[in-house]
Amino acid sequence: MSQVIAEADVVVVGGGVMGASAAFHLAESGAGRVVLVEADQLGCGSTTKSAGGFRLQFSDEVNIRLAQRSIEAFERFAERPGADIGMHQVGYLFLLDNEADVADFERNIALQQSLGVPSRMVTASEAQDLSPLTEVDGVLAASFCPRDGHCDPASVVLGYASAARSLGAQVMQGNPVTGIDVVDGEITGVRTAKGTIRTSVVVDCAGPWSPHISAMAGVDLPVVAVQRPIWFTEPTPWRPDRVPMTIDFSTGFYFHAEGPGILFGMADPDQPEGFDAPMRSDWLEVVGEVAMRRIPQLFDVGIAGGWAGPYEITPDHNALVGESPNVSRFLYATGFSGHGFQLGPAIGEILRDLVIGATPMIDVAPFAVERFAEGRLRHEKNVV
Repeated sequence: MSQVIAEADVVVVGGGVMGASAAFHLAESGAGRVVLVEADQLGCGSTTKSAGGFRLQFSDEVNIRLAQRSIEAFERFAERPGADIGMHQVGYLFLLDNEADVADFERNIALQQSLGVPSRMVTASEAQDLSPLTEVDGVLAASFCPRDGHCDPASVVLGYASAARSLGAQVMQGNPVTGIDVVDGEITGVRTAKGTIRTSVVVDCAGPWSPHISAMAGVDLPVVAVQRPIWFTEPTPWRPDRVPMTIDFSTGFYFHAEGPGILFGMADPDQPEGFDAPMRSDWLEVVGEVAMRRIPQLFDVGIAGGWAGPYEITPDHNALVGESPNVSRFLYATGFSGHGFQLGPAIGEILRDLVIGATPMIDVAPFAVERFAEGRLRHEKNVV
């Protein structure tokens, strides 16, 4: 069992995509001794419980810019940091069945296109051509972007973590943080199950567990965990090679190709908060009713398995990124409300810049936690 080092210039807490990306970018920049601390195994929390999607179709300009930067990183991942992430740029197709959503998406598409995103509105007939498995009864319009898609979250995390190690960072698994020492508003150390690390900089990337970590330093992050289910089918010989991430926006039902089968999911909007909150025993039946309407061929095969994982949700369904004004050098990146995996590459760069005192390439000041106390909620509308 590896021993914790006595002192570090930066301690990153959380071994999902955010923490691994931050550790890689910090180590690459020469930020000094970087330690990534993970309570369990790398990526075992929200990251590898996600559907692995990435998209440019957001309603918030900051999220669009972050997504652009992240997709560029995914496209170059084989060269930097160097790993095969099973990338499939098959597009995201949002199916819209009410006029209000159509109007919102038309505005969103205009914003996206103004920023250079190749998204577009399409008719129901065009949507069916793009996603032949999809039934489009009741669909008024849809939006599509060919640069969107999905990849393997575990490979992304391991790619970043392995590269961070090769650059000199220490990556510690099975080492939960038990406390953060703060004296007169300044961090002096991070206590872990394997020992204390003297440091003055902590980056909280613990996802749904981030409020627990931040509370140790006296910082309040309004993030709650909500369980979300995903299933995957047995092999589907009738499935086309290319299946876009197809989303029935009004219900949140989605599906895409996964291995030889189909991955699908849908969130229960009434799911109680909490890691241990029970999920509806009949929820798969509810999902099945939507699936029968949108992809009836799904019922031609059996369900091979599935899982549930925690979303990290904020009051406005938008991220928290910044540095505490009260505790010096306590930084955080959390609360992405379901789109954290896809923004991980860009957020890692931004955390690096915030730590070393450089100007981030994208201004994330609107994502600071102070917006809630100041009544400046910043809603992201394109949430699945």
